[in-house]
Amino acid sequence: MIKNIQIAGLHTKLTVEEEKYVTKKIGPMDRYIPKKARQSVHTEVKLKKEKSKDKAKFTCEIIMHLPHGSITVHEKATTMFAAIDLAEDKLKIQIIKYKEKHAGPRIHRKLIAKFARNKKR
Repeated sequence: MIKNIQIAGLHTKLTVEEEKYVTKKIGPMDRYIPKKARQSVHTEVKLKKEKSKDKAKFTCEIIMHLPHGSITVHEKATTMFAAIDLAEDKLKIQIIKYKEKHAGPRIHRKLIAKFARNKKR
């Protein structure tokens, strides 16, 4: 579980439910982060409400600071919870790419073996 998550609401007041939802969705992302980097992960979540003429749009921006760089994800949706879900999916993909790039040779061997097994099928 990621322990250092800062949640901020821009142009809106956040409810307790929204804060719990963000913690529930973003907290378990540490399983995708390399073990050596888990202790120094710092995450900022910015939730914003934009009013337009037709209807309100919600924006979720997640910035995850890791030892060898940072990952930024930005998503818009019609509800706050949908924006958080979309940002979570994108963040998961970006963390997996980060892990493949910055992990040691052991993970590369596992990935090569996994792809070799899939080709045989």
